[in-house]
Order: sequence, then structure tokens, then C-alpha cells
Amino acid sequence: MTTHRPDTPLPHIEFDGHPATEEDLRIPVLYGYGHFTAMQVRDGRVRGLGLHLARLDAANRELFDLPVDGDRVRELIRHALDGAGLRDASVRVNGYLPPGATRTTLMVTVREPAVMSVEARSLMSVPYVRTVPHIKRPGEFGQTYYGSRAGRAGFDEALLTAPGGVVTEGAITNIGFWDGSSVVWPGAPALAGITMTLLEQGLERAGLPSVRRPVTLEGPDGVGRYRAAFVCNSQGIAPVRRIDRTAFAVDEKLMGKLGAMYDDTPEDAV
Repeated sequence: MTTHRPDTPLPHIEFDGHPATEEDLRIPVLYGYGHFTAMQVRDGRVRGLGLHLARLDAANRELFDLPVDGDRVRELIRHALDGAGLRDASVRVNGYLPPGATRTTLMVTVREPAVMSVEARSLMSVPYVRTVPHIKRPGEFGQTYYGSRAGRAGFDEALLTAPGGVVTEGAITNIGFWDGSSVVWPGAPALAGITMTLLEQGLERAGLPSVRRPVTLEGPDGVGRYRAAFVCNSQGIAPVRRIDRTAFAVDEKLMGKLGAMYDDTPEDAV
């Protein structure tokens, strides 16, 4: 969930390579049906850039039956970074198809860089499953609503669950569990985050088991069976200290391994 505060600098926004106009901004306001990807850029480079480009292309083909050219996306990101005067930044690329358009409109938003706090997080389970969860898209009322509810209840984030208490994903993160020998990702419909995918690849390279299987709030597959848990998104990785009333110890060795895998992931020039 992102909330603009008065002390937060306004983002630099471009549409198809030019600074946003009033007419441009009507597109996400009035025709919000679309998709996006979010990334952290450091010195003009991005971890998992190819995965971001593939995500944009796949979602655009599914929603609009149109491809998105990766070279075009990279050019637009470079142009927006130059326009914002930043080499380190938080970047979002949104795809829209306004009525009558035959080519996807790409909106690039550039903000100051962001890093997830390494402090252990608390998650409040909520009964919510995103529609078409494999597509990353804006305007998720349910995630924002439950994220706000979790914050007011003293938690850091909402944990989305399907009927029967089946764990799917965090409101703005993926969640992983550690059983002492394997990293376990919930085997339920969810967005395959870029950082999650990079960690899966790193675990495979390191010869460490990484599996997907059902995780529930209670019962034999319940979260209480796991020794540790963590969340991840484009801003980084953080340990989980509790889910509802279930407490977890922070496994510093595990977090160190995950952090090293992520840091060792090659970065690609935009």
C-alpha cells in the first residue's frame, strides 16, 4: 500500500516518453484497467530486468492481445530517469489501452529509491483473494482496505488468505516459510513476484530445496509448523516475527543466506 504524504516528493511521470499532461493523467483515472511492474533501479541497473520485461509483455498480451517491446520499455525508463535526474530510483511501468487506441500507452513513474526495513514484520491474516492474481495491476481496493485495517490493528501488513485459511501472499509481498531444510512458498494462486523468482533461482543454484506446497493458518499444514518466515518484494527481504498470534524466531542464518543470494543476483543495465 502506498500513501502519499505531504513531505513525500511528487513523482516524475512520463507517458510514452513525454512528461505527463493533464490529458495523459486522465487515462489512469478514467481507464484504470491495466497492469504494471515495479522495480528498484541502482546506478541505472535493475535486478531481474528480463523478468520485469517478460511480465509486462505477458500481461499486456493477456489483457489487450498486444505485445510490449522490451527495448521500448527500456528506452522509456532511461528517458524518465533522465527527466527525473535520478540514477537510483523506484520505477513503475504501467500499461493501459485507452478506448480507440491501437498501441499500449506506457506510463513510467519515477520516485526516490526505497529499501524495505530489515525489522521483523507482523502480519494480520485477512479473508481476501485477488482476482486473476498472476497479473500485477493497479487499483486493488481489497489489498489497500485490508492493509489499512492491519495497520490500524498494529500490524505491519495484511496476509491474504483463501477460504479455509489457505495462505496465498502478503498484501504487497510474497511470503516464504522455513522448515529447517527447505524454503516453502504457499502452493496457492498468487503473484509470482520478481524477487521471489530471483530467490527461487538463487536457491536452486545453491542446491538448497525450494518447494511449493499448501500452507494454512491452522492444522497439519499450519504456519505454526515452520521455524521461520520472511516476506519479499521489489524493495527487499524482511523476516516475519508473527502471523496473528503465531510467533516466529528470526533465523539470522537463513536471512543472511537469502540476502546474499539476492545481492549476488546480476544487475542488468536499463
